[in-house]
Amino acid sequence: MQDSSPLTGLSIVNTRASHQAEPLTAELAAMGATVLHYPAIRIAPPADFVPLDGALAALLQGKYDWLILTSTNTVEVLAQRLPVLETANGLAVNPARVAAVGPATAEAAARRLGVQAALIPEEFMAESLATALVLQPGDRILLPQSDIARPFLADSFHAAEANVTQLAAYRTLTGRGGDPVPQFFWEGRIDAVIFTSPSTVHNFLRRLKAEGGNAGMLVDVTVTCIGPQTAAAARGHDLPVQVTPDEYTIGGLVNGLMRHFQK
Repeated sequence: MQDSSPLTGLSIVNTRASHQAEPLTAELAAMGATVLHYPAIRIAPPADFVPLDGALAALLQGKYDWLILTSTNTVEVLAQRLPVLETANGLAVNPARVAAVGPATAEAAARRLGVQAALIPEEFMAESLATALVLQPGDRILLPQSDIARPFLADSFHAAEANVTQLAAYRTLTGRGGDPVPQFFWEGRIDAVIFTSPSTVHNFLRRLKAEGGNAGMLVDVTVTCIGPQTAAAARGHDLPVQVTPDEYTIGGLVNGLMRHFQK
C-alpha cells in the first residue's frame, strides 16, 4: 500500500461482475483504497447454444472473413464451446482474421483461444473498432456478443455492405452478492463508484433500487466511468460523472481516480 496515495482510506465500489472484479480490486487496494464489491451484472449462458455452435462450426470451415471480439466474456464463452464441437486445434486453424476491441480482449483471445488479434483499435471502444476495420462489400463477419449489446457495430458493418452474423454468446443479468453497499450509502461511507460498461450502470441502479437505495445516493460520491459510452449511460440516469480516463483500461481508471482525488 502507498501511504501517500490520494486513494488511501477511501471506500470505492467495484461494480464489475464477480469473475472480472479482481484486477480492478487489486490495483485500487495497492493504492490504499478500501474496495467494496457490488456486482452489477452476472453472465449466464444464452437461452440456446445452437445458433452459436452453428456459427462456430462455420467459422472453422472458413465461412467467415472476420471474427469480432468485443469482450473477454465472449472469449471465455467461445473457449468453452469449442470443445463441444470436438475440434482438436480450436481456433488455431481458423482462417478468419480476428479483431479485438482492446488489449485485454486480445490477450484473452491469445491465452484462451490461441489466436492473435490482427486488429486492435487505438481507442478501446466499438466506435474506434468500426472505423479501424476496413471492410469490402460482401465480407463475412461473425459478431458474437452479449444479448443486450448495442447494435452499433452490426449497423456499421451492414452500412459497409458486409454480411454480418450477430448472435448472443451470453446473457447479461443483474448481479448479486458482495458487500451491503446500500447500507453504506445510507451511512455516508462511500467515496466513489466505478462503472466499466453501460450494463453495469443500468443494472447497478436496478439492483440498488431493489435493495432499498436510489440514484440520488450517488450525488455526493465520485462517479467514475471507463469510457464515453459508459459515461453517457450514467448521465442518462442523471448521475454526475466526475471521472472518465483518457485510456479506457483498468489502469486508466485508477490513474484517473488518483488525479481526481489529488486535486
